[in-house]
Amino acid sequence: MAWELLFTSDIGLFSLFVIAFTAGMSIFYARYFMKKMDEKPQDK
Repeated sequence: MAWELLFTSDIGLFSLFVIAFTAGMSIFYARYFMKKMDEKPQDK
């Protein structure tokens, strides 16, 4: 019943979108910050 509500209702689909977006954003930021931490400081 809960799975059916999650995949068929508007609120359930929006919840899935928010969960997927948040997970994607966390992966993006983790990779971005790791890349920035490995860079050498630039002299000005």
